[in-house]
Amino acid sequence: MKSLFRFALVSLLLLVLAGGALGVWAWQWWRAPLPLAAASVELTIAPGSTARGVARDWAAAGVQVDERLLFAVLRLSGRAHQIRAGSYALSTGDTPQRWLDKMLRGEEQLEALRLIEGWTFAQARAALAKAPGLRQTVGALSDAELMARLGAPGQAAEGRFFPDTYRYGRGVSDLTVLKQAHAAMQRELENAWVQRNAESPLKSADDALVLASIVEKETGRAADRGRISGVFHNRLRIGMPLQTDPTVIYGLGTGFDGNLRKRDLQTDTPFNTYTRRGLPPTPIALPGREALRAAVSPERTDALYFVARGDGSSEFSATLDAHNRAVQRFQLNR
Repeated sequence: MKSLFRFALVSLLLLVLAGGALGVWAWQWWRAPLPLAAASVELTIAPGSTARGVARDWAAAGVQVDERLLFAVLRLSGRAHQIRAGSYALSTGDTPQRWLDKMLRGEEQLEALRLIEGWTFAQARAALAKAPGLRQTVGALSDAELMARLGAPGQAAEGRFFPDTYRYGRGVSDLTVLKQAHAAMQRELENAWVQRNAESPLKSADDALVLASIVEKETGRAADRGRISGVFHNRLRIGMPLQTDPTVIYGLGTGFDGNLRKRDLQTDTPFNTYTRRGLPPTPIALPGREALRAAVSPERTDALYFVARGDGSSEFSATLDAHNRAVQRFQLNR
């Protein structure tokens, strides 16, 4: 009987020691860097993924640990149901604790798409099509079809997307990013329009957007935006054609070869502001925040003309004679 008791006592002691050793090992493993197949591994967790599925996906992505162990960690944490869908990356040095924290906080690996001031929508679409990790869904759609998908049927796409940097998780659709850019432009345009000059000849926020796109394309130096806007306001006020080359170039489309000729200025299109008075029918580019503000709050000036000096700045003139002299000085004698 005594020997049986001693055996049981020894067995219990060994179990306690083994359990303690296992606990120490588990704690050390929890705080130690995970072995990875590469310097970093990436994967996207889909909405509704189970703890077992997440563990299987991470093991398949390159975490060199048995997926059953990863699954056990998720289950024992008691928080497996809180893991957020998204795109994640593990790097050398990340521990199981850090790995789980990332997924619980939704600490995604984000990509970025930058839309540039002065880009046309065609350029924006080209950048969208090449954006890394973005799920492509609108490539085959026309601009009109795309705008209908965005809830703006009948609205011209040009100029309707705010130039900014947009961050997104891998697997996000291109339409989602466009919705953000479209909503951002709506907000920026509304904010600008409520600050408009009461004497402005602009009749609507859409007019301001069109003029802002022209100001964006005509401005080589930020300090000139307000004055360039002032020139266009003066021309609109007296019924003078805007006579701005970027609108002519936009109207030529793919027919423009980089060299604007006299015959181009005389070729009538809806966007030719030499042959037609007033604003063109749509914006010609993506205007930024400062161009929007300049369009609604122009600088007071008596100038009706301006010409590029060749260094990014512009020379402004109140009369045609002064303008012709400026053209001779800064353009023809270069």
